Amino acid sequence: MRPPYAPGRRTLKSPAALPCGSPSASTLRLMVIEFLTFEVDPVERDEWLAEEERHWSRYLESRPGFAGKEIWVDDDDPGRVHAVIRWETQQAWDDVPGADVKAVDEAMGEWFREAAMRAFRVVRDC
Repeated sequence: MRPPYAPGRRTLKSPAALPCGSPSASTLRLMVIEFLTFEVDPVERDEWLAEEERHWSRYLESRPGFAGKEIWVDDDDPGRVHAVIRWETQQAWDDVPGADVKAVDEAMGEWFREAAMRAFRVVRDC
C-alpha cells in the first residue's frame, strides 16, 4: 500500500528557460506539482473532503516549501477527485518524512483512499 503523499516518486529537471518574462520565473523553474487522483464515492465526497482538509491540508501547511493545494472534482466522473499540490522545489517534497505520511494516512482512518500519483514541473505561468 503506497501512501498518497509519498515524496520522491519522481525526479524532475528544471526547464532551460521560461518565455513569459514573469518575475517569478526563477521560482517557477523549480516548482513541482504533485497530482493525486482519488476514487471517492460521490455520496461520501463531502465527508471525505472535510477529513482530507482536516488532516492532509493542515499537515501540508506546516511543511517548508509547500506552496499550496487545490482540490478538483471531475464533472464527467463525479467519483474522481484530484488533489493538485504545489511544492517550491523537488527537495521540499522529498523532505516530507515517510513516518509523517504514514501518521497522517492513519489519522484519515476509514476515509483513507489510495491515490494514483503523477508529478509535473511548471514550465510556464502566464
